[in-house]
Amino acid sequence: MRLTIINQFYTPDISPTAHLCASLAENRAARGDEVTVITSRSGYVGGIGALRASGGAVRVCRVWSSRLGSRTNLRRFLDWATFYLPAAVRALTLPRQDVIIALTTPPFITLAGMAHTVLHPSTKLVLWNMDCYPEAVERTGLVRTGGWVAGVMRAMNRALFRRLDRAVCLDGAMKHLLSSQYTLHSGESGWQVIPNWERATMFPKEARDAACRLAGAKFTVLYLGNAGYGHEFATTLRAAEMLRDEPVNFLFVGGGALRPWIEQERDRLGLTNIELRDYVSKEQTPELMRSADCALITLEESMLGVMSPSKLHANLATGLPVIYVGPRGSNVDEAIARHGCGASLRPGDAQGMAVLIRRWMTDTAEHDRLRARARAAFEEAYRDEKTLPQFDALLAELFPE
Repeated sequence: MRLTIINQFYTPDISPTAHLCASLAENRAARGDEVTVITSRSGYVGGIGALRASGGAVRVCRVWSSRLGSRTNLRRFLDWATFYLPAAVRALTLPRQDVIIALTTPPFITLAGMAHTVLHPSTKLVLWNMDCYPEAVERTGLVRTGGWVAGVMRAMNRALFRRLDRAVCLDGAMKHLLSSQYTLHSGESGWQVIPNWERATMFPKEARDAACRLAGAKFTVLYLGNAGYGHEFATTLRAAEMLRDEPVNFLFVGGGALRPWIEQERDRLGLTNIELRDYVSKEQTPELMRSADCALITLEESMLGVMSPSKLHANLATGLPVIYVGPRGSNVDEAIARHGCGASLRPGDAQGMAVLIRRWMTDTAEHDRLRARARAAFEEAYRDEKTLPQFDALLAELFPE
């Protein structure tokens, strides 16, 4: 099979989609496919290591684009804008592909894959949907809800979805949001839910078992990754206030649009139990997570189905119990309900978060049980050996060998 994957980021960049694409691409190349990745020269925070050789059996085509990173909306939009045309040109010049999989970074980059299908109508087109547009920019206030910009985006979606052979969503809420608005070329059977995953080799069980339950004197609550629009932090800050005189540390590692607000509120409230660090490489994250005692994942109520937090899978792989603050019905809420690997709270329940952290701090038996359940959830549902076969089955349906 000739398979092409289109996404703005690819390894060794730190973005989750970069590593998901690499995992899928390398899996298919190992199965004998001729795999091409069309990606940019930019990185999530401005091109970290993005030009280092990578790919192995995968052919990685890095087209020109600006390399400003995602520290501001303007920088992100410029990187998006300069990626569209080169990616479309590269897709057009490829020999006929059997399947093209396009992600949603940047939004509507699937149009580059559609350009290829104009010349090669037999090529199957798959959308691997990470975020929903225009909802993502409407619900964060970047564009007016129901305005002309959102209207143009929905019109583009209607045209695009009618050309799709499959649409892969990250959870049931995302599938419902999209399928209630758009019709696929392949009909209702074309909608599929495949959760994101992590490579099991990055998180060996032996390392998790060997990690100390408490790396230091304080109980560490870790938020790792992008603190961007769509995530909720007021509840956490309020809980940090309640726990300010107790041996608890809230560690934020990463960046994002709301990072300056978190820092500002920390300083305004005089919260010495909130620590902020910059992004770390993907290779450093397992060790960092093993030094924590639980993981924090948040989502605004309005973002249910629009985005699906990708922090879940690595946290579970490291055996970190999850504190989730967000709406019911998300992928994280469902994972906690199914596997008993943490606690699900609603936005505003700072008291509940504080009580929970105090209990996990003092009840070591419960905390250890939750750690074991977290790792068991990863083994059962979120490791590459469990999820990649779902993509293999999808591709086998599109291109029977």
